[in-house]
Amino acid sequence: MRAANATLAAVNAEQARLIATLQARVAELERRLGNDSSNSSKPPSSDGLRKPSRVERRAAERATRRPGKQPGAPGAHLAQVAQPDQVVEHVPDRCGGCGADLADAPIVGVQARQVFDLPPLRLGVAEHRAERRRCACGTTTAGSFPAHVRAAACYGPGVRALVCYLCVHQHLPVDRAAQLLADVLGAPVATGTLAAVVGEGAAGLAGFVEVVRERLAAAPVAHFDETGARVAGRLHWVHSASTSLLSLFTVHAKRGKQAMDAAGVLADFCGVAVHDGWAPYWRYEHVAHALCGAHLLRELEGVAGEPGQGWAAGMAELLVDVKLVADQARAAGGARVDDDARARLRGRYQRLLGDGQAANPPPRTARRGRLRRSPAANLLARLDRHCNEVLRSLDDCRVPFDNNQAERDLRMVKLQQKISGCWRTLDGAAAFLTLRSYVSTARKHKMNPLAALRQLFEGHPWLPATAGS
Repeated sequence: MRAANATLAAVNAEQARLIATLQARVAELERRLGNDSSNSSKPPSSDGLRKPSRVERRAAERATRRPGKQPGAPGAHLAQVAQPDQVVEHVPDRCGGCGADLADAPIVGVQARQVFDLPPLRLGVAEHRAERRRCACGTTTAGSFPAHVRAAACYGPGVRALVCYLCVHQHLPVDRAAQLLADVLGAPVATGTLAAVVGEGAAGLAGFVEVVRERLAAAPVAHFDETGARVAGRLHWVHSASTSLLSLFTVHAKRGKQAMDAAGVLADFCGVAVHDGWAPYWRYEHVAHALCGAHLLRELEGVAGEPGQGWAAGMAELLVDVKLVADQARAAGGARVDDDARARLRGRYQRLLGDGQAANPPPRTARRGRLRRSPAANLLARLDRHCNEVLRSLDDCRVPFDNNQAERDLRMVKLQQKISGCWRTLDGAAAFLTLRSYVSTARKHKMNPLAALRQLFEGHPWLPATAGS
């Protein structure tokens, strides 16, 4: 009996251990299934069709913001112009009362309405003739064609600029862009020609890319991010470096420091780099870093839903307070938040870290090797290790709270992939991203992207250094 009881006790202990292990595994799987872009660092594109609920946020927005034009916002409407291109007279011929002829009747009033419409669209053809003249000495000299007149029949800079505008800025697939040119302009451009025009445009931007690299490296604050992309059937990475006035996109087979070095910005950068905390960024030790607060808020929201993690909600509230205080100091023209507010917020930060560490004590185990920590413990360790980077905006008001600038710039690259899928060649991806850098930077300087692209194909690309920026 004693032997049987001992055996049953051992079996019960093993079953209890197995149940505890399975319960922990189920909890971890449920946590992973519950992760989305609102409570973790997962991108919104990973949410799929099952978007997270936004009922509470929408209710709060409805309470403070009504649909439509907001009070004080400038209105926009179609207004008449003083000098129309064409005037069409509508003259009554007979009186509406007695039916008399009105040919000689005096004009007592005119009501004007203006219609804004497109003229008939068609390609214009300009013939260039290079004369050959013979001098009295017997030498024959030929006139030279402009650079864009390269064949007996070719498309000019306007059409080439429109091709890049449609494919790179409006993100039309190549085949649909060719259909648009044929239907609207009567220009039956082959899809291969469109791809060649994009490559030609990128080849003319070497000087622009160097100027943007230099200006980004000299910027006091810059934003960095990366996203995956399929190129030639394999996973590659698109890296971005940007400010409110500059954009630079590059593609590389790697995601880490090798790719960042190839982009040519971070190695020479001496300002504050705002990013999401991806490990390779920390290898640039000569750079001051700032962590994206929006990423941290999402992670804190995910941790706050777990039992015993009340500190996470308090930390999220603190980060929002940090943003508000920094925004107020920036609006007042301050270089940093005042010392009292900084000391108070940093003190709250340390107290909340202490609460979190008390709720997540290190596991006691004799197992060798690296211990597996919970998501809450991992987040706490990062918040503790990178305290200065999390609160960077308190010390430097030029630093924004989040990395939205980089995410907004990269969103257009993700949109291109959703519409057109992957790039077939690495050269094609690099050409698209070079032109995307050009168009994005031009728009940030309030330039018409189509006009900037026309300048490119006319042989003198627009440069931010010469735009008074």
